[in-house]
Amino acid sequence: MKVLSLDTSNQALSVALLEEDKMVGQVTLALKKNHSITLMPTIDYLFQSCDWLPADLDRIVVAYGPGSYTGVRIAVTTAKVLAQTLGAELVAVSSLRALVPAYVSGTVVALMDARRQHAYAGFYQDGVAYQEEGYYAMEEILRLVAEQEQVTLVGEVAAFETAIRAALPEARILPTLPDAVLLAQMPDVELVEPHALVPNYLKRVEAEEQWLKKQGSEASDESYIKRV
Repeated sequence: MKVLSLDTSNQALSVALLEEDKMVGQVTLALKKNHSITLMPTIDYLFQSCDWLPADLDRIVVAYGPGSYTGVRIAVTTAKVLAQTLGAELVAVSSLRALVPAYVSGTVVALMDARRQHAYAGFYQDGVAYQEEGYYAMEEILRLVAEQEQVTLVGEVAAFETAIRAALPEARILPTLPDAVLLAQMPDVELVEPHALVPNYLKRVEAEEQWLKKQGSEASDESYIKRV
């Protein structure tokens, strides 16, 4: 099986080609770039470098959120179009789960910086999610794992290092980047129909929150999308 895997859910971009579970080619850019401009040229570069054609693909794997609203949308839209056009299988994987290295055991918390001392967080025990991922205040995340014996925090941890050290002095802090190879190697994944896949934002975009605030109630009958 030939697989294209892609993740543009945050600042870094990661794209990989795999045959079965073996990596054939990978590009990861840890730069603040416009993924809408760099994603397709990166995919094309990998195809040419590995002597693959788009028609060779059997499966496309995409990180479908949470993360940057624009970044998640770019990856999901690209994956859906390619899967439908090429007739390839489509698999969606949590962007947070893909930040957890396979070699890390025990309790692992994957973090994406959501600003203002908040984060998107996923909670895993030996690779298995044990709590619903979500948008949390950092103090709440630290409270949720305070009783765990062995805790590793991965992903975008730099902005929270001081708070982590103060609350969990024994915790391991391990910065990690999105890894498209790891994304494609996730076990027990399920196929999804391209038209049925929607991004998993976990949180409304700031513009929508501001609009709802002006309406006086989040239960407004008028849709933000319809309004704008």
